[in-house]
Amino acid sequence: MFRIFLVLVLWISASGCMALQDNEIIVGAERTSLYLDALKGKNVGLVVNNTSIAKGQHLVDFLLNHEVDVKKIFAPEHGFRGDVSAGGEVVDGLDKNTGLPVFSLYGKNKKPTEEHFNGLDVVIFDIQDVGCRFYTYISTMHYVIEACAEYDIPLIVFDRPNPNGDYVAGPIREEGFESFVSLDPIPIVHGCTVGELANMINDEGWHAANKKCDLTVIPVENYDHWMAYSLPVRPSPNLPNDLSVRLYPSLCFFEATSVSVGRGTDFPFQVLGGLNENLGTFEFTPRSIPGVAINPLNKDKKCYGVDLRTLEESPKFTLKYFLDFYNKYENESDFLTRERWLNLLAGTESMIKQIREGKSEAEIIESWQPGLEEFKQLRKKYLLYPDFE
Repeated sequence: MFRIFLVLVLWISASGCMALQDNEIIVGAERTSLYLDALKGKNVGLVVNNTSIAKGQHLVDFLLNHEVDVKKIFAPEHGFRGDVSAGGEVVDGLDKNTGLPVFSLYGKNKKPTEEHFNGLDVVIFDIQDVGCRFYTYISTMHYVIEACAEYDIPLIVFDRPNPNGDYVAGPIREEGFESFVSLDPIPIVHGCTVGELANMINDEGWHAANKKCDLTVIPVENYDHWMAYSLPVRPSPNLPNDLSVRLYPSLCFFEATSVSVGRGTDFPFQVLGGLNENLGTFEFTPRSIPGVAINPLNKDKKCYGVDLRTLEESPKFTLKYFLDFYNKYENESDFLTRERWLNLLAGTESMIKQIREGKSEAEIIESWQPGLEEFKQLRKKYLLYPDFE
């Protein structure tokens, strides 16, 4: 319904990107002229969380103030208000501010049901992603696209910048390693906004519905893939700042090990440490923090390792940290505690096999290049913004 107009908007945006690059980012939710008229008289469902902010207001309040008839809210991992710790069950309930029903998409149902969509005319997805395959918000989006296709409900994705959108890296998820942290055959760092990725999932037929979703993306204004973007709202309890967001793709593998990534500290995903003193001179002790980390790994035990907060440049994906710690352990089993989980995060079992064979980081990364080059060509079809290359 918006496609011809949006093509024109995007053409103008791309042709004038040099003039606009110093202008303020305007996220999709704030571009009301592109979607408000289409919402008039419609019953609307929202897939949102604490990052769904438009002009300083939560999207629920923003749309209600614009006389949009919001009927239901759907919440991903970490909940509608973003205050549920990682892996914690998100339950159904009522929004205390508006009285609207809130339905969990991170409990017994990760995919909306037909009953969830009863009475709705359109669904809106607006959640800030961090550009990493195992960050579950894009898996929630995948299932929302699938459900909207199955139940003939139009979906509008309000796009937002990707803070890791300036490169592509990591192994492609292989068949047999599908999970909620790796639903789609994309690399760990995919370099797409949620809008670009939504179009890719839909048009490539990666979801299980036997037809495409009626999907519209409201693009970001004044954004391109080479710009740095600082998230205005913490996207989840354990990604509190820009550094943690940039380190996340490299450090998440440690979630399958005995090494803490700093959950239960004031600096999660910015440090690494285990219980052996030979792991490094930096010390920290994880603790339970309500709403952030309940019973974190190595709770109340002193950890020894490295402090990554001194990095001078914005980091990109690397295996360096994982290989460094792997090689400090005499027995692999003391380090790697959940091999299947590591393989699901990586999207392949070849990575751990190569590590066991003593392959260097350069050799492992080189083995990923054919898949990455194929993905980059696919990605070009779906770009809505000037690219970093």
